[in-house]
Amino acid sequence: MSAAALAALTETAGSGGSGSAASADTTGSEVGGSTAPGSPPRAVKLLKVLLYSDDATVREHLRLALGTRPDAALPELSVEEFATSTALVARMDASLKGQRVDLVVLDGEAVPAGGMGLARQLKDEIFQCPPLLVVTGRAQDGWLATWARADAVVSHPVDPVRFSDVAVGLLRSRVG
Repeated sequence: MSAAALAALTETAGSGGSGSAASADTTGSEVGGSTAPGSPPRAVKLLKVLLYSDDATVREHLRLALGTRPDAALPELSVEEFATSTALVARMDASLKGQRVDLVVLDGEAVPAGGMGLARQLKDEIFQCPPLLVVTGRAQDGWLATWARADAVVSHPVDPVRFSDVAVGLLRSRVG
């Protein structure tokens, strides 16, 4: 991770709301070490979800819709919230060094860096990128999320049951 990315991550973590949420778990979420490509699978005790939106209300609604355990067959979720694209990209860089990420939820309506542009960037730059779920402003924007290589799309207004079901489907691919 570059010095600038580390500084951005440190700055947002200490700012109390402009980067990661207070509930962020930066110690990793797996038992027994790294999940780097090529390493043997580890027993998972928490699934790590990254949630990006510039709007705190949208982040709250998505976090509440997801819950802490949306499916009994899956481990509990640990959610990290990000208000800036810089902090999210820095955290994704850290995932290359063994800090597990199981799902990334991106607000397609975020400004100045929208979730669809970030989805495309992450898929281009991160080897074995975790699944990306993009929340679009309207159902008609699904084609654009597909262009951005999002693994799934949900549109506003978010139906909590549908959102949770889509997220569970993506998370199941990361377990076992």
